[in-house]
Amino acid sequence: MFITFSRLPAAAMAIYPFILIRRKEYKNDLVLVNHERIHHRQQIELLIIPFYIFYLLNYILNLFRFRSHHQAYLNIVFEKEAYKNEKNLHYLNDRKTFASFKRLKP
Repeated sequence: MFITFSRLPAAAMAIYPFILIRRKEYKNDLVLVNHERIHHRQQIELLIIPFYIFYLLNYILNLFRFRSHHQAYLNIVFEKEAYKNEKNLHYLNDRKTFASFKRLKP
């Protein structure tokens, strides 16, 4: 279900079970919607609340590591998976469970 929120700091955001979008027409952007649906799958896998905790912790650690908001965001394991596969509209059909964690680096 899409909810339009014009003050959203990003084009879209997945907060299960919703996809928040900055503009109504974004719901027709298949790549953007697929990116957010990948996040939904990640959230379901981690029982929703733990996803947000891990997401935030991963961002904070990345912020110390990269000293850049943009780099910290792009290196969150969940974002890496979503960006890598957002153009593959069949990705969720073949996705393995906990696929995000394959992107963790020691």
